[in-house]
Amino acid sequence: MTRESRATYRIKDLAVDERPRERLEHNGPEGLTKAELLAILLRVGVEGMNSVELGEHILQELGGLRGIQRASFAEVCNIRGLGPAKAAQLKAAIELGRRLNLETSDVSGAISSPADAAELVRYEMQGLVQEQLWVILLDTRNRKMWIDKVYTGSLNSSMVRVAELFRAAIQRSAASIILVHNHPSGDPSPSPEDAALTRSAVQAGKLMDIEVLDHLVIGHGMFVSLKEKGLGFG
Repeated sequence: MTRESRATYRIKDLAVDERPRERLEHNGPEGLTKAELLAILLRVGVEGMNSVELGEHILQELGGLRGIQRASFAEVCNIRGLGPAKAAQLKAAIELGRRLNLETSDVSGAISSPADAAELVRYEMQGLVQEQLWVILLDTRNRKMWIDKVYTGSLNSSMVRVAELFRAAIQRSAASIILVHNHPSGDPSPSPEDAALTRSAVQAGKLMDIEVLDHLVIGHGMFVSLKEKGLGFG
């Protein structure tokens, strides 16, 4: 490939009003598409695709930003036009977004609604490729004390030891807990197993004087509260 043909895939070879960096400077990052934001990280495209088109290709191949978050480093490297360096840039950007979300969504006051609790874990949990069960520990004022990551794998009330759900709460003298797990399919609809596990946890909590305030299921961009649905909290 000649030097001239390579040059056609650089950001600076786009028309000025189409260059993502210039558009970001004048319009702010919120004015750019996802592909344009990726183009700024990528800087150059590949044969047949400029950087913006490469960004669109990555989003299509991996299933959007959430797909980049869920994909392994090797899977990102295998996308045409990427390699270890560009894959590292993309994964680092996604991780910075995750950590920013943790900083900004960390509820310092009382958790007063299912939405408050979901916001604590939503960003990270919706990117998980396996089902995980976490327990949010709360003090007497319903403020978050700790998040205990208890279990990984398909949830089944007969396989999850209910005592494990309360171990950290007992150790840290928590007043109450909120159970939360994700559905990697993206559909947060509770299963019969979810309701059965909730029922067992609520009953155990009464015996230990640690109230189970709710059980949330996290999907893609949404969540379901089993308490609001009346499942397991009869």
